[in-house]
Amino acid sequence: EFFEKGPRFLRPLTMNDVADELDLHATTVSRAVAGKYMLTPQGLMEMRSFFATGYQTSDGAEVSNAGVREAIQQLVANENPAKPLSDESLMKGLSKQGIKVARRTIAKYREQLGILPSHLRKSYS
Repeated sequence: EFFEKGPRFLRPLTMNDVADELDLHATTVSRAVAGKYMLTPQGLMEMRSFFATGYQTSDGAEVSNAGVREAIQQLVANENPAKPLSDESLMKGLSKQGIKVARRTIAKYREQLGILPSHLRKSYS
């Protein structure tokens, strides 16, 4: 699904999961993917980017950290510039999508995405 629809549909998978499945040590998996890239419909991606932890949604599906970050980006892109969404409001918006994430986690992801806090995104025009 990730290859067709993008990062939001990347499912959580850790190197430990792969190592357990292959009966290897996690460091062996880490060394095997180090410095390797894959050409995907989403562009050239480092193999490490396919390994991510994630969250379980209210309907039992799983969403990766990248999927949560993309959902935050979409919420901010669609917000009213005169009343930007606070981290608390973003948390509630994600909750409506079935994604339960702590406010502090949202603040961390927002900073990673280069999105300013709500009081600095406010447009007065």
